[in-house]
Amino acid sequence: MKTDVIVIGSGQAGIPLATRLASANKNVVLFERAALGGTCTNYGCTPTKTMVASARAAHVARTAGRLGVKVIGVEVDFPAVVARKDAVVAQWHEGIDKRIADAGERLTVIQSHARFVGTKEVEAGGKRYAADTIILNVGARPIVPKVPGLEGVPFLDNTKLMALKALPKHLLVLGGGYIGCEFGQMFRRFGAEVTVVDHHGHLLAREDEEISNALEEVFRKEGISLQLGTEVESARKDGNDVVLRLKSGKELRGSHVLVATGRRPNTDDLGCDAAGVKLDAHGFIVIDDGWATSVPGVYAVGDATGEPQFTHTSWDDHRLLYERLVSRPSHGRSDRVIPYTVFTDPQVAGVGATERALRAKNVEFESATMPFGYIARALELDEKAGTMKILIDPKTEQVLGARIVGSEAGELIHLFAALMQAKQSVRAIVDMEAVHPTFTEGVQALVMRLPRFALKT
Repeated sequence: MKTDVIVIGSGQAGIPLATRLASANKNVVLFERAALGGTCTNYGCTPTKTMVASARAAHVARTAGRLGVKVIGVEVDFPAVVARKDAVVAQWHEGIDKRIADAGERLTVIQSHARFVGTKEVEAGGKRYAADTIILNVGARPIVPKVPGLEGVPFLDNTKLMALKALPKHLLVLGGGYIGCEFGQMFRRFGAEVTVVDHHGHLLAREDEEISNALEEVFRKEGISLQLGTEVESARKDGNDVVLRLKSGKELRGSHVLVATGRRPNTDDLGCDAAGVKLDAHGFIVIDDGWATSVPGVYAVGDATGEPQFTHTSWDDHRLLYERLVSRPSHGRSDRVIPYTVFTDPQVAGVGATERALRAKNVEFESATMPFGYIARALELDEKAGTMKILIDPKTEQVLGARIVGSEAGELIHLFAALMQAKQSVRAIVDMEAVHPTFTEGVQALVMRLPRFALKT
């Protein structure tokens, strides 16, 4: 079958590209081997953040006494939490189905695994399809670490953990990155014992030390055990428990194990060799600044490209690539700023470089830090945990990087992201009249800690 466009994968770039191109009078075939919507809708952002909200509600209720409110007998109905998560996911599926239906007859959805059998030819369900334009949005899946004995343990990934109908008694988390931190705190607040193990010396190891320290302090106060700077030597089943032996000789015993040690691209069975699509040493699809692969007319977007594995990055891939495909002006990957947020409580948000990265490259910078608890709004809400940090170019006053650990950090970081995207001086935040009392007022106070913006008597 010959068509105009083939899209493989229905993630946060695949569906909007397929539906918009169909609406632009292109004949499009969209292949998806699993559930429509990709990781975010089915196993990532949507279900995870829905459950995080339930976990926070339990925590706020338990700790309401700090605000003078007495709450007696807080109880988590874990099956109800899971049911609510499933209902929210179903709601998103309804939206996807409607969007596909609205695209009309030019869009054909085939729920089957598609793989290359030639340069611009794919096979799915025993049939072959060809197109001049092919877009790969195949996503990624969890990495399983090479720990002796782990294959004999019924370990969980994030998808399986969210499908449990009963709360784990003691959850052992392998990995202190985004997924490990979000799930570790979530299940602790649901009532499980939690231990996080990571071979790095800190949680969120890519961050500057003071950022990681701020989150670690919160975790320890909530009763989460942190085993950092140590590796798992082996795993075994012992009755109903799982036992992890650390290289230090210490043994950790839990009821469940979550593996959260990173994600790998879904390119193993894509047939890239048959198409001539180049992969890097880790299996990621090699693309240029305009999302083009090594084969003209074949593009790749989303998690399988080696770009930051965020839903918003994948969606932005779609926005910018669509403009190119319909011959409209569009900037490339290198011209965009990518913020991120870890949805712990407090949230950890960042954009741009870390101080460690700037020092490694001998880049000049000015910096300022401020405890989140210095913000009036944080004091009033008793949301004082966290810290803030900004790095600027001393010549242009443009933001080189920013980090916020604190309540609603994911919203606040966009102040810096917008300035970076516009290549404007951070002086705009100084000159802005910030509403009192808001968290944004605290961001202004952070910037005014830079000596050049400090109020002088």
